[in-house]
Amino acid sequence: MHEMSIALEVCRIAEGQVGLDRLPLVTEVGLLVGTDAGIEIENFRFCLEALLTAPPFVNAKPALERCSGDDLRVTYLEVDDGSPED
Repeated sequence: MHEMSIALEVCRIAEGQVGLDRLPLVTEVGLLVGTDAGIEIENFRFCLEALLTAPPFVNAKPALERCSGDDLRVTYLEVDDGSPED
């Protein structure tokens, strides 16, 4: 199941962007997944949900957006900065 290895890579990308100490503050991970990317979308969602609700993350959710083509990329990371305006 290569979806788990891809989900692990998404988590590694998030860590590289926000740092290990801020991973518990990540609330959402946005991903663009192409229909020709070779990804079983529901398996991928399951793997991401399992990883993003466990330490070092706490309660992050995956936000998967489908598109045509073979794209597969992290489009955004939503981080709770503690600001009341969020």
